[in-house]
Amino acid sequence: MKILRVETQTGRVDRESAEVLVLTHLEGEALSAEAAAVDKALGGVLREVLHSKEFEGKSNELALIHTHGKIPATRVLLAGLGKKKDLRLDHLRQVMGQAVKRVRHVKAASFTAVFPALLPADVTVVEAAQAMAEGAILGSYQFTTYRSDAAPATDVRAMRLLLADKGDLKPAGEGVRRGVATAEAAVLVRDLSNHPANVLTPTMMANEAKAIAKDESLSIKILEERDMEKLGMGALLGVARGSHEPPKFIIMEYRGAKKKDERPVVLVGKTITFDTGGISLKPSENMEHMKADMTGGAAVLASIRAAARLKLPLNLISILPVAENMPGGRAMRPGDVVKTLSGKTVEVQNTDAEGRLILSDALAYAQRFKPAALIDIATLTGACVVALGQFAIGMFGTDTALKDTVRKAGLRAGERVWEMPLWDEYFEQLRSDVADMRNIGGRGGGMITAALFLSKFVGDCPWIHLDIASTDWSERERAYLPKGPTGMGTRLLIQYLIDRSL
Repeated sequence: MKILRVETQTGRVDRESAEVLVLTHLEGEALSAEAAAVDKALGGVLREVLHSKEFEGKSNELALIHTHGKIPATRVLLAGLGKKKDLRLDHLRQVMGQAVKRVRHVKAASFTAVFPALLPADVTVVEAAQAMAEGAILGSYQFTTYRSDAAPATDVRAMRLLLADKGDLKPAGEGVRRGVATAEAAVLVRDLSNHPANVLTPTMMANEAKAIAKDESLSIKILEERDMEKLGMGALLGVARGSHEPPKFIIMEYRGAKKKDERPVVLVGKTITFDTGGISLKPSENMEHMKADMTGGAAVLASIRAAARLKLPLNLISILPVAENMPGGRAMRPGDVVKTLSGKTVEVQNTDAEGRLILSDALAYAQRFKPAALIDIATLTGACVVALGQFAIGMFGTDTALKDTVRKAGLRAGERVWEMPLWDEYFEQLRSDVADMRNIGGRGGGMITAALFLSKFVGDCPWIHLDIASTDWSERERAYLPKGPTGMGTRLLIQYLIDRSL
């Protein structure tokens, strides 16, 4: 899809020429000065709508009003932010996601959104503008690549963010710059996750990484199967054995720090382009969703692209272990023992617990870069879905300061994390009679034992594991999230990188 173009401008709202003029409103509050100016020009229509309770300003509530030529704007769209006491940054993102869909519904090609007069507590102009740009771009998302019978998609091509104060123009412009790069990253992840597995193979994932590296002048190295064999990546190779598609191991580097030898942030993403479960075959119901088992890898790929586009002053490395998990005559069997890159051995008691296996080799490989921070992201466990549902990302980690920074980034991004325990007592469930450990720990605490497994491969560097299995796929459309792959986790990573750069 074409990305919505976002620009900033100052001006008087009642003189703004627009196909749709979007005005936000807080429930139970008086009209803002901007909305009051429009209301006066329209002869009190906005107050009438509020008085009649047709529109109250509840969160994400919308009301469309035709202006009949009384002001230059053709239509006014009232958009609710909810109650003032409950207002938070993500409400701006949500309401713009809803608004852009309504703009598309009336077949308008562009719209103007008036910057809110009142922002949530402790939210800056930069953050608010970023959220509004993200919401509009993410809310306009459509994926129609394989729909030969679909009507041509109606695209909203442009959004103007209208500010009253010229002093806000520069910070709003910076917010829009961040918002566009961040939303573009999430769109990339959604697109990659939507492609079927017969299109997005490990080879195609590597080609996508090459194209991004070329466009953004990034360093890239791709290890082939023979390279992995020489290094001793027995866990990744074991997972890939059942597939005719050769595995790939992708390392991308962005060097933006003033000191080129500054220790990098390293991102590692699980990239299983399709997961049947292997010999431990999954049930057929909803198995088609397993084309999105590469979301973690897509997120770290999109994050390094965003960092390059934003020219963030840090060093960043993205690592993608890529494979298919298929049954076959050469497939890994329950009971097999694999030797990982770290030298540790793993008894494979369930071939559907493959994500932690490929990540074990990737995390061990990451140690050679001496990370200042190491973050892995993965659609790792069904237990995460059971524990947290669809509104929180599971977080584990070894460094208090890093966890706190990521938690705050999640609040800004609207992709909240919830910390789970990483206690050594749970490792009793992973003890094996024949190897250093086994790859599953039973039903109890499944999300925890998976994270604890990964912790054995991260060395002493500050580390966080993000389990996005509960948030990467949505069964229904929400404000700025589509039905299907959501791209969640991507904006969290980028916000963390932005915050680290400030």
